[in-house]
Amino acid sequence: MTSSRFRWTAVIAAFAMILAGCGGDSGTESAAAECELGQTDGPLALYNWAEYIDPEQLDAFGAEYGIDATMTEYDSNEAMLPVVSAGNSGYDVVVPSDYMVGIMIDGEFVQPLNFDLIPNASNISDEFASPSYDPDLTYSVPYQWGYTGLAVDTDVVGTDFPRSWDLVFGDAVPAEAAGKITLLNDPRETMGAALKALGYSLNTTDQGELDEAQALIESAKGNLLRFDTDSSDELLTAGESAIAHGYSGDMFTQFLEMDDPSRYVFFVPEEGGTRWIDNMVIPFDAPHPCTAHTFINWMLDGEQGATLSNWNYYATPNAASIDLLDDDLNAFLTDPSVLPGGLDKVEEIADTGDFEINYSDAFENAKG
Repeated sequence: MTSSRFRWTAVIAAFAMILAGCGGDSGTESAAAECELGQTDGPLALYNWAEYIDPEQLDAFGAEYGIDATMTEYDSNEAMLPVVSAGNSGYDVVVPSDYMVGIMIDGEFVQPLNFDLIPNASNISDEFASPSYDPDLTYSVPYQWGYTGLAVDTDVVGTDFPRSWDLVFGDAVPAEAAGKITLLNDPRETMGAALKALGYSLNTTDQGELDEAQALIESAKGNLLRFDTDSSDELLTAGESAIAHGYSGDMFTQFLEMDDPSRYVFFVPEEGGTRWIDNMVIPFDAPHPCTAHTFINWMLDGEQGATLSNWNYYATPNAASIDLLDDDLNAFLTDPSVLPGGLDKVEEIADTGDFEINYSDAFENAKG
């Protein structure tokens, strides 16, 4: 994720546009209606989360099709949204998370896909073929999925600690971790973590519950190092933090770079957390829709899907990639200790409509 920050007034303006029904006119037909399978109509400009695709894999796509393929990074869905919704972003493919796909569809900020140009969509696992935010996969296809939870340095904290949000928000904060905890700089993820700690849904539209979550984050600030999305994994393994709120794949790949990966533990707290699905979409005014469709189809190839997951260590929604995943990745994805509360305790972030701005406001107020 990049270090740039978009002012929250821009985000508020973007949501206001959505609620007013403004935005691009995606119409009912894909802008790629005249494209042929495998056609490119210019370079690829990918707008994506940091460290989410191997640069060599992106270069391989460009080399195969004789075009330039570049990527710009963002650090949250809320930072990406105003860039794309304003128009003329110059991006061909964007990778928003589940709830944000719904927001972008409602705002007409993405165009419908032409699945004649994406035959590899048949590789998508049945589990991901009809998501709530885009039931017919009209506008999106899944890219990767994973969990958001806590990573702990056991050399600092030890191994005898509760697999609970109390490590951050409650009475179980180890003395050794005081001032060495990071939370994601992301309104839905971090407000969601506090809501789960309180026993609420991370998709609540109850203002009283959200107020409680805001107060919980405020009460934890004395133990925080910072709110950080860009480098929470690196801060942990560098010894600057001891407990880090972060994404499963980011954490696990960082652990593997260390001399003793077993020193670090990642889990979704027993009270629950986020299971997310990131997706590929094409902005309503993408300059190269043929290239965009060709890239999406290429990424949904079984070998390319496995290459992606084996590099970033996130789970794949591509059924044709499963048998090609690294043994270490399979072991991590099937480790029951990652979900001590069980699968029933995790939720996907949903678009709460008008209430989305309340999450943004509560998070900014909590950060102070």
